[in-house]
Amino acid sequence: MAEWWLQVGHNRVLLAALLAMVVAQGLKPWWHALRGRGFDGRLMFAPGGMPSSHAALAAAAAHAIGLTRGFASPLFALAVVVAMIVMYDAAGVRRAAGEHAARINRLFDELQHGVWDGPALREVLGHTPWEVFGGLLVGVLVAQAVMTGLKP
Repeated sequence: MAEWWLQVGHNRVLLAALLAMVVAQGLKPWWHALRGRGFDGRLMFAPGGMPSSHAALAAAAAHAIGLTRGFASPLFALAVVVAMIVMYDAAGVRRAAGEHAARINRLFDELQHGVWDGPALREVLGHTPWEVFGGLLVGVLVAQAVMTGLKP
């Protein structure tokens, strides 16, 4: 029973993907500060922003699979397809949901000021294409470092 935990703990593909996600989330407050908006540590735990941790996670997994199983393998092809779906969702569907939330919040402010007593809808849900590309880049770099033994 405990053997599967050891296997999971030694899965470098999973380690690369999770590390890429953590690195991407950790970069968000620094990117925010670099853009002149000040350092906000809460961004490490928030959706949206630069770079996309979803894209980093998916890209790292795909790249690590390519490095271990070969870039011509069916498993790598599947990983790329899943990564593309994740990235399309982050930049498309989730971004649109965030824009809808912003418009709904504006409507409540303008039309029913004081009537709506619920919390405002979360507006930053998705990513711009550049944020997704940033996540993809973080994912590939972290996976390359983890899988080749380089220290990031």
